[in-house]
Amino acid sequence: MDYYKKQLYLAEVNQQDKLIGPIERWQAHEQGICHRGFTVILIYKNQVILQHRHHPAFDGLYDLSFSSHPIYLEDDRLQDNLSAIYASLGREWHIEKKDLIGSLKYLDKFYYKAQDPKSKYIEHEVDYLYLAEINKLPAVNKDFAYGFNLVEINKILNTKSWRLDTPLCPWVKKISLNKFVNFFVSIA
Repeated sequence: MDYYKKQLYLAEVNQQDKLIGPIERWQAHEQGICHRGFTVILIYKNQVILQHRHHPAFDGLYDLSFSSHPIYLEDDRLQDNLSAIYASLGREWHIEKKDLIGSLKYLDKFYYKAQDPKSKYIEHEVDYLYLAEINKLPAVNKDFAYGFNLVEINKILNTKSWRLDTPLCPWVKKISLNKFVNFFVSIA
């Protein structure tokens, strides 16, 4: 079954990330209901992986390196962020936990709202930002990405912004680079 056609329930939250309850995925995106999400920055050999999104919302834009949501499981438990991220890594990139160098690193949490100008969808999220280093290039799952670009970390650190030569998702533009930069300065 096509992943985008599955009925999934996300965590509806307020702007302070207080859990309200389950909300059907497309209802949340069509009505602009605030929900919880995450974005993961994948690093491979000092390069950031930018995902060229193949998605009903913000299709054709570039993400860092993928974004998704924790979902409610069949037993009505909300998936924790790490479990959701590992599931998304496998689904979208064919990356397993053993392909990470070290563990996922939590960087930040931020709120945003953005209307997709080419569709009826609205992303309205409290977004958790993580970073992961990987030991192999990911394999693109064409159901989720047209491909990817690699950007040298030094290019991002030198510009102090995500203003790159690619059209970026609106949430990428909201991400503060401070924690990202601090992380790389600390390991340099």
